[in-house]
Amino acid sequence: MPLVVPGITNESGDKTEEWTNKLVGKKITEEPSSEVNFCMKELPEEHRVIKPGMMVTKDYKPDRLNIHVKEDGTVSHVVHG
Repeated sequence: MPLVVPGITNESGDKTEEWTNKLVGKKITEEPSSEVNFCMKELPEEHRVIKPGMMVTKDYKPDRLNIHVKEDGTVSHVVHG
């Protein structure tokens, strides 16, 4: 039986980890994806890009990908919810 530690090893984090690996350090653009850009068309339907200081609702949607970007537009981190 595998060891399950809440917050460290859980099934729900797999999607977030996958998107973290794809997006962190890149800019979200309309251009085709590359080593420095990620095409907005390739994001999941349920997503939102959150800029510094931007107001957002606190509603929880487990399938929504929240993409946090820095001032320069690069992705700093992602969370589901």
